[in-house]
Amino acid sequence: MNVKLAFSPVSQTPVDLLAVVLDEEMTLHDIDDPAVAEHVERAAAAFRDKSLKREYFATLGEGASAGAVVVYWSPQLKSWNIWENVKTFTARALRLARDYRWPKVGVVVNAKEAAPFVGKVVEGAVLGTYTFDRYRQEKDEFFAKDAALTIFAHPDHETDAEARKSRYLWVSENVNRARDFINEPGAVVTPEAFEKEATDIAREVNLEAEVLDPAALEARGYQGILRVGAGSAHPGRMIILRLIPRKPSKHTVAIVGKGITFDTGGISLKPGDKMWEMKGDMGGAAATLFAMRALGKLRPELKVVGIMCCAENMPDANAQRPGDIFTAKNGKSVMVDNTDAEGRLVLADGLARAGEEGATHILDIATLTGAVLRALGPSVAGIMGEDPELMQRVIDSGANHGEAWWELPLVEEYKDSLKTPFADVNNIAAGGLAGAITAGLFLREFVPEGAAWAHLDIAGPMFRDKDWKYYETGAIGFGVKTLVDLCERFLDPVA
Repeated sequence: MNVKLAFSPVSQTPVDLLAVVLDEEMTLHDIDDPAVAEHVERAAAAFRDKSLKREYFATLGEGASAGAVVVYWSPQLKSWNIWENVKTFTARALRLARDYRWPKVGVVVNAKEAAPFVGKVVEGAVLGTYTFDRYRQEKDEFFAKDAALTIFAHPDHETDAEARKSRYLWVSENVNRARDFINEPGAVVTPEAFEKEATDIAREVNLEAEVLDPAALEARGYQGILRVGAGSAHPGRMIILRLIPRKPSKHTVAIVGKGITFDTGGISLKPGDKMWEMKGDMGGAAATLFAMRALGKLRPELKVVGIMCCAENMPDANAQRPGDIFTAKNGKSVMVDNTDAEGRLVLADGLARAGEEGATHILDIATLTGAVLRALGPSVAGIMGEDPELMQRVIDSGANHGEAWWELPLVEEYKDSLKTPFADVNNIAAGGLAGAITAGLFLREFVPEGAAWAHLDIAGPMFRDKDWKYYETGAIGFGVKTLVDLCERFLDPVA
């Protein structure tokens, strides 16, 4: 879809459908076409007296700058803020245009105070018109081939609007690339596929790349990835991408992504119902990979290392067994009580590698536990750690882009549930309670000394089973926007 900016009055750029968003606290539009303005005023009155429960829609007569107008009322979407609502309404307007086959769509954010909303409209358009139809015989190519979006912006904001358009187009493209990767079948996205994608990205956006195959993992003592992937025909990989800034960086941020490309549970086999969703158990590594791609072009003055710990958890004769014990890179022995608690084993390798990379700040991101989904539901991700400033940065960056994080405590007394007489630590807690927290406590055992660390559990919002906000059913690429924003603003003081 072609996205362009217009800095002239609305009346000078004809469109098939014009979208306007109304809010109680701010005005986003400035409309000079009397025919359009009359409908907007009529809609505003109907929204305020509550006689209109959904959007206002009208076709216009000859001489108007738009063939039709749709007006949305932000207070109707009470769950989210105005930024998220503008994205959602942009997506709805574009889908309405698709249904009527109207290729020229305009969204009006040309008021003086509306400058930040240019990027939000771009994001809503790119993410809201995404669909994963690669394996469908029938495809609707309206957005790919026909649709054109004009964003009406204030003429004084031209430089700012162009910068926002460029940034949000690029980041949103990478969110959609992550969605593609997660939506693909597990037979397509294997550890080898991760390696190829990562090395291609490194060349594309000038990142350093390093790949550790099974021999290199064995030689360097990274046993977690090897043990988890032992039952698969697709050997595991650790993939490292480095963004090196032009000037030496005081800080090094390492992002460690869980990349279980398919998770059967191994010998501790999962139930068959909805097991297909476990193709998305690499959502943390996908977020890491495409955040690194986005950062490769944005080039913040910060050293960032993306570490993807990729394996396929399958139950064959070579698979690890419940009761197996191995020694992790940091010297601690781990008893594998449950082979379906595998993500934390590969992340232990990634955390060790982050320390070897000299990370001052470490984020691990993973679809780690069903417990976090039960605690927080499908719209909020969990965050744990012992560095309040780093966790607040993550929460703030997510809030900037509609990705919600909620801090869970690392309850010290729960650490006892990870004890076993046979090794230094068990990979799953006795009793089965507080599963998200005990997973965080397990990971803490492998965090390099001296590094600030936060654990991000995205098992809840990784995947939606029905349309939500501006996302269609399926993967939403959760985490990409947060990680990119975090790195862009990392040198800014915490509010």
